[in-house]
Amino acid sequence: MFVSTKWLQEYVDLSGVTPEELAKLITKAGIEVEGVNNLSDGIKNVVVGYVMEREQHPEADKLSKCTVDVGEEQPVQIICGAPNVAKGQKVIVAKIGAVLPGNFKIKKAKLRGEVSEGMICSLQELGVEGKVVGKEFSNGIFVLPNDAEVGADALEVLHRDDAVLELGLTPNRADCLNMIGVAYEVAAILDKDVKLPAVATEESGSADFINVSVESKEDAPYYSAKLVKGVKVGPSPLWMQARLMSAGIRPINNIVDITNYILIEYGQPLHAFDNNKLNSKQIIVRHAKSNEKITTLDGEERTLQPHHLVIATEKEAVAIAGVMGGQSTEVDENTVDVLIESAVFKGQTVRQTSKDLGLRSESSARFEKGIDPSRTYSASERAAQLMAELAGGTVVEGTVVANHIVNEAPEVSVSVNKINNVLGTSIDADTVKDIFRRLRLEAKQDGELFTVTVPSRRGDITIEEDLVEEVGRMYGYDHIPATLPTGVASRGQLTVYQAKRRRARQFLQHAGLFEAVTYSLTSNSKVKRFALETGDAKPVRLSLPMSEERSELRFSLVPHLLDAVAYNVARKEENVQLFETGSVFLTLENNELPREEEYLAGALTGAWLQHAWQGEKKAVDFYVVKGVIDGLFNELGLSDKISYVASKKEDLHPGRTASILVNNEEIGFIGQVHPVTQKEWDIKETYVFQLSLAKLFNTEIDDILYNAIPRFPAMNRDMALVVDSTVFAGDILSTIRQAGGKLLKEAIIFDLYEGDKMEAGKKSVAFSLTYFDPERTLTDEEVTKAHQKVLKAVEETHSAQLRG
Repeated sequence: MFVSTKWLQEYVDLSGVTPEELAKLITKAGIEVEGVNNLSDGIKNVVVGYVMEREQHPEADKLSKCTVDVGEEQPVQIICGAPNVAKGQKVIVAKIGAVLPGNFKIKKAKLRGEVSEGMICSLQELGVEGKVVGKEFSNGIFVLPNDAEVGADALEVLHRDDAVLELGLTPNRADCLNMIGVAYEVAAILDKDVKLPAVATEESGSADFINVSVESKEDAPYYSAKLVKGVKVGPSPLWMQARLMSAGIRPINNIVDITNYILIEYGQPLHAFDNNKLNSKQIIVRHAKSNEKITTLDGEERTLQPHHLVIATEKEAVAIAGVMGGQSTEVDENTVDVLIESAVFKGQTVRQTSKDLGLRSESSARFEKGIDPSRTYSASERAAQLMAELAGGTVVEGTVVANHIVNEAPEVSVSVNKINNVLGTSIDADTVKDIFRRLRLEAKQDGELFTVTVPSRRGDITIEEDLVEEVGRMYGYDHIPATLPTGVASRGQLTVYQAKRRRARQFLQHAGLFEAVTYSLTSNSKVKRFALETGDAKPVRLSLPMSEERSELRFSLVPHLLDAVAYNVARKEENVQLFETGSVFLTLENNELPREEEYLAGALTGAWLQHAWQGEKKAVDFYVVKGVIDGLFNELGLSDKISYVASKKEDLHPGRTASILVNNEEIGFIGQVHPVTQKEWDIKETYVFQLSLAKLFNTEIDDILYNAIPRFPAMNRDMALVVDSTVFAGDILSTIRQAGGKLLKEAIIFDLYEGDKMEAGKKSVAFSLTYFDPERTLTDEEVTKAHQKVLKAVEETHSAQLRG
């Protein structure tokens, strides 16, 4: 919401308060002011000029040579490139020495041999956004009204001597989506009176010009129509155009501008029909027919559905209720009679229609958040008054109304004790009473209990906590003392799960991976990809997604990590190592709520090690990633409980993928992204892993024991075993560790050979075994005996033979 302080001054006295001070006060009261835009900042020496003569530049077809009176003794010559400059115009002139936005200084210059002593300006050159400049001036200079005084300060004439506050409103504060609502807020902060617009309209004729019927009273509890005859459509006065532009709205013509002006002033959306194009004495508020079509004001043909609400005659729909009017009854330069619609439409209905049609407007935004129904009638009266004053119309007596609103003002009670308990203050009852007075909330006091009759403009006040908030923000958050909680003190600490998660994250960071945070929302095409489990799970779809790419809750972390890899690779960052801890959401059939579970996932590509000076280079491969995960399991004390089993999974390379098991229960996977999938993401060879933290951390973790430096020497034995190619080295290693007994301290794989010198279908796997006793020095006989036991176990279990 953009708030002109000059406009706001009409409703509440701002004397003695600068825009910057006002912004701070509003922010302290709970509504963030995101910026203060002083419209005249950085602009100097800009005046009203009169174009006395205009002729073609002798050396340039697109330039004009103008003689301009700027209120001084001698007129000046200005070379102008605008196509719409003409003799007899009042224009904006930046004189020699003038400064325009961006610190652009005007100097005397020569253009194609002709002297130019200034510049005739467009509104954009004064800092006005092009999107809010009227169509007739969007590609040229701005022409001022004929009554503008030559030599006067152009900023004052244009009403640019103003400051605009940008309010960052939360959805509950729809009451401040209009100038009157902001005035109530500012008046409460400053403890000033609110001056509402005076509405006094001369009427003639009778109210039999139209008949209104409402078929859906729930969707349209109030609808009114008022007729203004004999209007002359043309530009609205400059003061109104300036106010609309400061609010971010483009001026169109006086009739349309008046409806937009009331929208910003009252917060009440209006629509103006050309009554003669309407060609009916019947207005029907009804639901659309199936596949009914209407061409809206933006020139687009829209197909409607039965749950959409429309305004119609007995022949056709002429507007989409609360969203946009129809082109067939549009006000244009030939319009003479205007029918003003002022209504209350159900926010949910307008929101659904707006979403379905992909059509949002200033009106629909206000209906969605809720408007003040008490202003609906007065807003149409105010619009009729302005049409009479600014368009020369005659207001027809009476307003045709279909009113089904039940006027029952809700009451909310709160005690002083409740307020102080929540805020941690010692506010007395008199202070609370005074705050309600400033907020113009009618409150009945019974001792320390206040019962507030909530005005219709404050639809956000529904429970006692809302009143506590009102008292707190008006009392001043900076006046609320800082206090420590009372009661039994307890030492804060991480839960066991949180401590394990932090340990895992820190290990991966220390290993060289960067932590990523990706969206929990994904698209339907990605939702089940790389999932650990799907089964009967169905995706959880948002009812109002921001886009189809962010429409469903994810089953896996990997797809968005691959998005991040692709993003980096596309920007020449080829070595990417990422991990993420985050939630996935699974819903089983017949379950209403999704089951949330936390996963840990990673994606690695490019070089893992690269030392140009030493000539070392190691690309990321399966064993690099497995080594990182093994290190993680070792850090968590789970190494003895983890096993890997070759597996096949969708989107992963069939020969380079393994399921990860803890105590024979699958908790995740590791593998290379399938080449076809890599091509889909436009990435090179990439490896991923994903673990269920819930299953991992539910495993009983052995305490980490620290041993003294050994006093006795260890003894090593190496052996190369010939086994079938189908035998997993990890299985052999498990057998060795089981058979080695208490003397076997360590067993590792250090070589694998599959080549021409091996029998077909065989491979050689070499192991290094370390034997050790912390209490004494082992003898060769003891080590040989233990080693023979290992050899016998691998022979019996895996048919392994020592390689000769």
